[in-house]
Amino acid sequence: MPYQCQSQWRPFVQKSLSTTSPTATATATTTTLKLGGRPCSSRSNSQSPSSQGTASFSSASFSSSSNNNEGGNTLSSSRGRNAVSLLPVYLSDARAVTKYHPVHAPDGALQLSVAENQMLEDLLVPAIQKFSSAFQHHDQIDDDNHDKHDDDFIGGFFHSDQIYYQQTHGRAGLRQAMGNYLQRILKLSTSTTLTDKTLDVDGIVMGAGCNAVLENLCFCLTEPGDAVLLPTPYYAAFEFDLVARAGLNIVPVHTRTFHSRGNNNEEEEEEGENAAFYYYPNRASLDAAYDCALEKGSQPKILLLSHPNNPLGICYPPSVILECIQWAREKLVHLVSDEIYAGSVYQSNHPETGEETFQSVLKLAATSSESSADTHHHGKGLGLGPFVHFVYALSKDFALSGLRVGVAYSENEEIRVPMQKLNDLCQISSQTQVTIEEMLSSPHRGQSDGGNTTYGTFGSKLWSTDSFLPENHKRIKERSQTLQNVLQECQIPFLKGDSGLFLWMDLSEFLPELPKGEASGLAESQESMDARERVLYLELMKEFGLLFTPGRSMRNELPGFFRCVFTAASEAEFALALERIKCFVTYGRINV
Repeated sequence: MPYQCQSQWRPFVQKSLSTTSPTATATATTTTLKLGGRPCSSRSNSQSPSSQGTASFSSASFSSSSNNNEGGNTLSSSRGRNAVSLLPVYLSDARAVTKYHPVHAPDGALQLSVAENQMLEDLLVPAIQKFSSAFQHHDQIDDDNHDKHDDDFIGGFFHSDQIYYQQTHGRAGLRQAMGNYLQRILKLSTSTTLTDKTLDVDGIVMGAGCNAVLENLCFCLTEPGDAVLLPTPYYAAFEFDLVARAGLNIVPVHTRTFHSRGNNNEEEEEEGENAAFYYYPNRASLDAAYDCALEKGSQPKILLLSHPNNPLGICYPPSVILECIQWAREKLVHLVSDEIYAGSVYQSNHPETGEETFQSVLKLAATSSESSADTHHHGKGLGLGPFVHFVYALSKDFALSGLRVGVAYSENEEIRVPMQKLNDLCQISSQTQVTIEEMLSSPHRGQSDGGNTTYGTFGSKLWSTDSFLPENHKRIKERSQTLQNVLQECQIPFLKGDSGLFLWMDLSEFLPELPKGEASGLAESQESMDARERVLYLELMKEFGLLFTPGRSMRNELPGFFRCVFTAASEAEFALALERIKCFVTYGRINV
């Protein structure tokens, strides 16, 4: 039975959109090579005189006439202007549309494309107010590892040494608190594994956000023009973060054609073309991307994984991670694991196999046979060796994107001093550091220590890991399940999420028809894919008030896939979004 729009809101049903996409010239070159019989594109900040990329969803519109200093332009640099061109076009579209407001713009677009969690204010605001205005009376650790006493605090609120320069890689107390926190959420120390190994606090660098520490880490591991291999689809802003200043080339790792049909019979039969395994990187896909980079004249230096994955909303199985670790070590390629959603895994075990859903790259790399014989860690740390690295932040799991708290971890001793010095450009304010140290070290509410608890150790319960995160998981899971129920009701294919703040949806049935003479599937031209998906994206946004992240902006191999951030709305807005999705599906199928 067709769905009925229950609210007064109705889509602006105007089939006036062109079936071709208006494109703009991009300053960043898109070079096309063949990878597994399909085009292989590499993003770079260098400009080729013989080729210009099209904007589509991938790069911001920018006039090519302003990409150089011809004519005596001294007001700005080409490199500054080129950085703007790396931003996805869909961001401009999203800024231009009228946003939803229950009174002033009830027909406005609902913002479901920004990966923020707006369901936690009731928990976070009072907690942060407490952590930032008063300290518990347990010992604080200063940068010289001396105990702090009450008379060192100004009005019980501000520590006297906070007004001076800080250690560039973070206050010792915060780094220790972060190390203890990561040990817990990454399950690096359990009753059966790694009981004698812990994170080396000297390998922790605290910086102003995940993108800042990631850029610095990659800066220390590469030379300009080196390649970063990224499994698709991937977080669109990686292209800005790693190209704008570091000058790296991003080479997509396409995975779909490197998985044989019939080898995953149960999942393939149930999910068809939308089975999760099609997105898993494997040795064949990594080799193809590696060769593609070399063919382009770019040395592959980094394999960057998003785990749990953004935008897919799933974790890679341990077998996939282990294959990537082994491949990287064999190729002497640095594996960087972005685990910014590690604390947002709301499905802890696989519903059928019972296997643990998320296992950190750090845990798997430390327990692999290669690391046990590694001589680089000198008895400290996890024994990762020099080729495995990690980045994280509190922007997602704690919804603290405004505080800018990121962390990088590496046991490669050659990059420690460079990382610390580069972090001078993106330090966290001293007050934020002390607040976060308190937040991560604070005991679980209601727990009495009797004067004997050592805060932050594994024998005590903490507010962060034993109170806040479990409640956060509960709320995320409920939202995810509600959206999954509606998508199933609407017969919309999607990946069954287990982590993150979003679901990956397949809306390809609503794409405009293929142009005459155009091939289908992976054989379709990149220009046709971009144009058709853009029509659908604009229809969703302008006619149905649904602002999703388009898959082609994340280099998805096929058009018509979208990321829906189900945490980026209030309860009322989320309910309205579900209603609008039903209206879109009903209208789209009636008007086929």
